[in-house]
Amino acid sequence: MTMMKELKREELEQLDKSELIEIILLMQQHIHLLEQQIATHSAEIQKLKAQLSKDSRTSSKPPSSDGVRKRTRKTQSLRQKQGRSSGGQPGHTGKTLTQVAEPDYQEIHAVCSCPKCAADLRDVEVEALERRQVFDIPPVRIAVTEHQAEIKTCPQCGAHVKGQFPTDVTQPVQYGHRLKAQASYLNIYQLLPWARICEVMGDFCRHQPAEALILQANAAVQAGMAPSLATISQSLRGSPVVHFDESGLRVENALHWLHVASTAWLTYYTVQRKRGQEGMATMGILPTFTGKAMHDCWPPYFAFENCQHVLCNAHHLRDLLFITEQYHQVWATQMSQLLLEIKAEVDASPPEACALPLNRLGHFAERYNAIPIQGFTANPPAETPAPQKRGRKQQSPPKNLLDRLQERKTQVLAFMYDFRVPFDNNLAERDVRMVKVKQKVFGAFRTTAGAETFCAIRSYISTVRKHGRNVIAAIFDALSGNPFIPAFCSQTT
Repeated sequence: MTMMKELKREELEQLDKSELIEIILLMQQHIHLLEQQIATHSAEIQKLKAQLSKDSRTSSKPPSSDGVRKRTRKTQSLRQKQGRSSGGQPGHTGKTLTQVAEPDYQEIHAVCSCPKCAADLRDVEVEALERRQVFDIPPVRIAVTEHQAEIKTCPQCGAHVKGQFPTDVTQPVQYGHRLKAQASYLNIYQLLPWARICEVMGDFCRHQPAEALILQANAAVQAGMAPSLATISQSLRGSPVVHFDESGLRVENALHWLHVASTAWLTYYTVQRKRGQEGMATMGILPTFTGKAMHDCWPPYFAFENCQHVLCNAHHLRDLLFITEQYHQVWATQMSQLLLEIKAEVDASPPEACALPLNRLGHFAERYNAIPIQGFTANPPAETPAPQKRGRKQQSPPKNLLDRLQERKTQVLAFMYDFRVPFDNNLAERDVRMVKVKQKVFGAFRTTAGAETFCAIRSYISTVRKHGRNVIAAIFDALSGNPFIPAFCSQTT
């Protein structure tokens, strides 16, 4: 090309045909080389733009990672409008204060004189009463119960005999189960740090305990609710559908992993040093689980072949939105609309139905099969893939998603074949969310034992809440040696 630039017009006219053809071929080779470079650079630019544009709307990234610039964008929810106004819907049973028949206290407001003529009315008979009730909390203070054990001398043998204290009264001075239950509740469920818990109790009860109380309370609750935790784990292994998820957790200044398995009635957390198959196996549920495992299509889950795998479509909707916005490919919009259309029909099915009718299953399956064909046309495989290291072949995001949707079709559409299978994995993600909030509040767990204690008690509390029980009462029962034991529940929604 440099040679061509140096040639003048007169010199070109003097060249013969063979020399001109050679120059033209050189130009074509150079143009082809430039086209390849432009295509490579365009692909790299698109890849970088795609990485920068990913946020919680279009990927599995948490909202906290969006940053200030992305959080200022107008949000766009994946939820579809229902055409309903905000607030309670027609037929909804509202909750409001109503007067009780027998109040705890009564205050009589007497009429002593007439405001018009100043007549004395103290001896006039009362004709009627107008009632108004105020719901409030009485002043709270620590109540001290003194236990006294009698000591006697047996007149027959001279032995000294002492009365028996309750089994949970072991020290000359100690805190009771109810105070410990509240301390553990504030720490594990409400995510308050130890120092603030002591301040709260000082303000509410006018008695500020030491921080060691919370540590001792959590240890006692963990020991007391151990039978409940074993039952939760066993029940999950026997459930027809279980949600699984994992997320990073900082413990002892190192990255650990929180694993969760849950249903609508049960929650089980563990913290592991490993994220993948080893951590999942150590959790102890997936190795023997034979039901349907709902997850986000992370490859290590598929190592457990004794169960059936079903995939979260909320992840697919976010990925499809990303393809639509960044690559402007029509098939992604069509697939999103199809998934939402199937979900709407599933939601509108009669309560007694367990799957869509056969004709509708065939209709949706045929439409599902047609969409990836359009996608593969727009995203053909590379003709000469560049050599790469071991691992999955590097492809564009649209091609990766198309491969997943085609290869995992049955697992993607499982929710229309079996209504026990939900559309998404939001249940597990909700269960993980508050543990992540805990990390935001505290930064990290200082000890592995502390993280394990938190996961154990949080499993118990979450299960109690899902059963509609009072959390503080359930913690009190665990401290008293009578923890809440969930009955085996086969419901998954």
